[in-house]
Amino acid sequence: MNVNRPRLLIASLVVAVAVIGGYAWSLSGDDNAGDDAGDDTVVLEDPTDRDIEADDIGLRPNGLVNQLPDATVSDRDGNAITTASMLGDNPLVINFWFSSCAPCAKELPDFAEAHAEFGDEVRFIGVNTIDPIPAMERFADERGVTYELFRDDLAEFTDAIEASNFPITLFVTSDGTVIEQTGVIDLEGLRDKISTLQQQEELI
Repeated sequence: MNVNRPRLLIASLVVAVAVIGGYAWSLSGDDNAGDDAGDDTVVLEDPTDRDIEADDIGLRPNGLVNQLPDATVSDRDGNAITTASMLGDNPLVINFWFSSCAPCAKELPDFAEAHAEFGDEVRFIGVNTIDPIPAMERFADERGVTYELFRDDLAEFTDAIEASNFPITLFVTSDGTVIEQTGVIDLEGLRDKISTLQQQEELI
């Protein structure tokens, strides 16, 4: 069989050019696809690149209220007591608690001791939203509490400070300014906060 070598050579060159051209085109297509993909790529923000402000997570620094809200609680005889009537003479330490709250129970003796130390200069108030009055008084008495206790029967006061976790303690100047709102606190913490409260009171 005779083979026409010039024609075979030309055909081989044509095939080679086609293959090389196709490969080059495919590379070009990949580059373009990469460009297009880059246009659609979503880069997620690294959370470590920014500070999270209190507002970002629905909280405000130093508590949820800046002024003692208007609300009504009741004393052991069922008499209505307004928060406004608590103001005027001394700064306030107002503790929200109930007996089945384990952290509340744990910190009550510290409140009793702090009251023994500062009771002549600071008015201590306990606010209970759950326990019946006899149970509330018995539970507090067993832990040495002798300061005023009130029932927040309708959770009016509790709702007004946007309470979600217990215990909660408000440190309030005599003009009603809430300078601090804390959760669980011990005796040393109470002493520190009360010292700050008294310093703030001197500025009024």
